Amino acid sequence: MKLSDELPATEPEWRISSRCSGGNCVQFSQVNGGVALRDSKNPNAGTLFYSAQEWHAFLAAAKAGAYDVTK
Repeated sequence: MKLSDELPATEPEWRISSRCSGGNCVQFSQVNGGVALRDSKNPNAGTLFYSAQEWHAFLAAAKAGAYDVTK
């Protein structure tokens, strides 16, 4: 998929987690049937795009503890 195909026709509605504090946050937006992510401190640094399937797989893995940090 070309980047131009991923970019929405209008400015995305960016959101952050209600648990975000101190400005160290990831912003997310639903775009073109998928999800876009960017850094809240530097939103012009670039945007990552994921298909709905990729996003759901990531969320399922996170909920299953795949990314938990162990001591």
